[in-house]
Amino acid sequence: MRFKVEGMTCDHCVGTVKSAVQKAVPGATVDVDLATGLVSVSASGTAEPGRVKAAIEDAGYTVERQVA
Repeated sequence: MRFKVEGMTCDHCVGTVKSAVQKAVPGATVDVDLATGLVSVSASGTAEPGRVKAAIEDAGYTVERQVA
């Protein structure tokens, strides 16, 4: 699943988002593209998009939308 995220401005932001999602979805692989604002999450089993979105928002960023 992929999300368009606003508010990330640096490598520290990338690390914060990765860490937040990995805590919310243990075992997930998280890729953050700072230039495009896209966060991609791959997880074995079923990862709930709502859980990922909440983790990103709780870390202080805005999830603009889920991307197909």
